[in-house]
Amino acid sequence: MNIVITMRILGILLMLFSFTMMPSILLSALYKDGAHVAFITGMAITFFTGFFTWLPVRRVRKELRTRDGFLVVVLFWTVLGLFGAIPMYLAEHPGLSFTDAAFESISGLSTTGATVITGLDLLPESLLFYRQLLQWLGGMGIIVLAVAILPMLGIGGMQLYRAETPGPVKDNKLTPRITETAKALWYIYLSLTILCAGAYWLAGMSLFDAVSHSFATVAIGGFSTHDASIGYFDSPLIEGICVFFMLISAVNYSLHFIAWRERSFAHYASDPEFRFFFFLLLVISASAGGVLWLTETYDPMASLRYGIFEVVSVATTTGFGVADFSQWPSVLPFTLFLAAFVGGCAGSTGGGMKVIRILLILKQGMREIKRLVHPNAIIPVKLGGRSVPDRVIEAVWGFFSVYLMLFVVMLIGLLATGLDQVTAWSAVGSALNNLGPGLGEVASHYGNIPDTAKWILIIAMLLGRLEIFTLLVLFTPTFWRR
Repeated sequence: MNIVITMRILGILLMLFSFTMMPSILLSALYKDGAHVAFITGMAITFFTGFFTWLPVRRVRKELRTRDGFLVVVLFWTVLGLFGAIPMYLAEHPGLSFTDAAFESISGLSTTGATVITGLDLLPESLLFYRQLLQWLGGMGIIVLAVAILPMLGIGGMQLYRAETPGPVKDNKLTPRITETAKALWYIYLSLTILCAGAYWLAGMSLFDAVSHSFATVAIGGFSTHDASIGYFDSPLIEGICVFFMLISAVNYSLHFIAWRERSFAHYASDPEFRFFFFLLLVISASAGGVLWLTETYDPMASLRYGIFEVVSVATTTGFGVADFSQWPSVLPFTLFLAAFVGGCAGSTGGGMKVIRILLILKQGMREIKRLVHPNAIIPVKLGGRSVPDRVIEAVWGFFSVYLMLFVVMLIGLLATGLDQVTAWSAVGSALNNLGPGLGEVASHYGNIPDTAKWILIIAMLLGRLEIFTLLVLFTPTFWRR
């Protein structure tokens, strides 16, 4: 374990992160909202902590090993989340406790979108923008961005990339060099953000709202500058733009890269995960719209409009809202919430267990049924015409098993704090899937639940963002043995 090189990387990343508070300082001066002192103080504390962590080990030049990459990623997300909470804690309005500030910060960075704040429309613009920026940085994974520049500082990056990148298969690179891979991902990410912001602005949002919501949309985060979320604008055009970019952002970014490189969209239709993802969304959207119409919750057009938006928002784990789906009739709230457990595609900014894992679990289940009839047959699990190695199937089942066990443990923890079953179940599911809104007491915000419950959910958000094993591996004796 190279603790020295870990300290050096963490120091550099903290110094870099401190500069993300600069836009909020400028906005505070522009809008004269009085929050500049909190951001200047937060920036100074973060920068000098990073500087004095880096200074003693600045001359160290070593290559990261795999276990070092895991440690850096976990330390970075936890430490960054805590330092990111400083401006929110120091800001006079909304007057958050440290627990609430840490919850809000880590919810932003993990792109969960769960909030403890009410009265967003009255918050300083600088603080609103900062929340959105945290989500944008966390969307693709700020570690991947760091991978693009760390080689220039004498630090290898492949171990960081493997630890951070979501999905069951992590060794595939779009380009031969990891630095070029990270740059390619971020060019696509930035381009989508600019296009999304431009579309929102042309559709009628103010420039501030357009940029802020583009950050949360492309990051699949769900934070908004208004309590009513996207419903504040009451615009079918804005909702349509939002649905389009949520769908794009929930698709594997390697498909976007191939489309950009080959100037072709044909490969999307041939990707089994892409097809399965859109099939699920189509079925659930049609079901939701039909139930809303038949129960006369809305008129036919509104049923279709709200049904599609909420299904896409929840299923991609974005968490934007135009209606309170928790109050919808029949099994709709439960059905939509289950869709978030599937989440987005691997290699996307979406949360959940990932579509590819669910697809592989279903195919493995079908294989076991066939084996009952033909016990001696060799039946491979195929994806896109290619056999999937048994090692990948085992990893998927391992992930699924540990996911369920952690869900139960944290559910029991939340029930022990006094929350009712619906609230506790949905809160854990929302945090672990990086969704945001829940059911029961957390349908609109998390401000009223106990602090102990909030810290359990913070752990759940980190587990979900780092796909469980990246964090859990640090608590095994094997990881720390020489």
